Amino acid sequence: MRMSSRDWILLCLLSVLWGGSFFLVAVAIRQLPPLTLVALRTGLAAMALGAVLLLRGEALPRSPRHAGAFLVMGTLNNLLPFSLLFWAQTAIASGLTAILNATTPIFSIIVAHFLLADERMAPHRALGILAGFLGVVVLLGGSLLSGPGIASLGMLACLGAALSYGLAGVYGRRFRDMGLSATQVAFGQLVATSLLALPLIGVVDRPWSLAWPGLPVIAACWPWRWSRPRWPT
Repeated sequence: MRMSSRDWILLCLLSVLWGGSFFLVAVAIRQLPPLTLVALRTGLAAMALGAVLLLRGEALPRSPRHAGAFLVMGTLNNLLPFSLLFWAQTAIASGLTAILNATTPIFSIIVAHFLLADERMAPHRALGILAGFLGVVVLLGGSLLSGPGIASLGMLACLGAALSYGLAGVYGRRFRDMGLSATQVAFGQLVATSLLALPLIGVVDRPWSLAWPGLPVIAACWPWRWSRPRWPT
């Protein structure tokens, strides 16, 4: 397979959007607890995707037979990794969080090897995974040698998020046979994540007791800021 110029442009745009989200989270996490931020991010994204589906004339996924899959996918692909990554950014720099999150392909290959019969690990993939883990050891080494601390836990949380993404990638294959578009699947899992997060933030964060966030935090959470990141100067 060859990538066209359009593919490269879309890949670079996706990298900017995904990388920029770590900076915006670093701004928002100063005043909003992680679970509340998860609910805001997924809730706003669900509303945006719902509007996209309506504009396209696509039906909103409402079948009960899809609900369980959306709940599992929402947990593995959003609720768990977002919570871990957002909490990690209270302990370590956003740049390091993004770097450790880049181990997702490593965990995806490992998970697929053990759970999928048609995704066995080839020797060259095994060497790549070994090299990747050596890089993780280098990143964690100094922190672990100085004793366990909040920074070490933050880095381990990032690796836990990457593992969750890997599990989500394997689980997501079941949506191929459900007759749903990629946008419908994304909408369904975002709605499921928001519904799962609401009772959690009510018990853990108690958002009604929080001070009203400042303008930078509101701007970081606003939907267009999630899609058009601005880097600090």
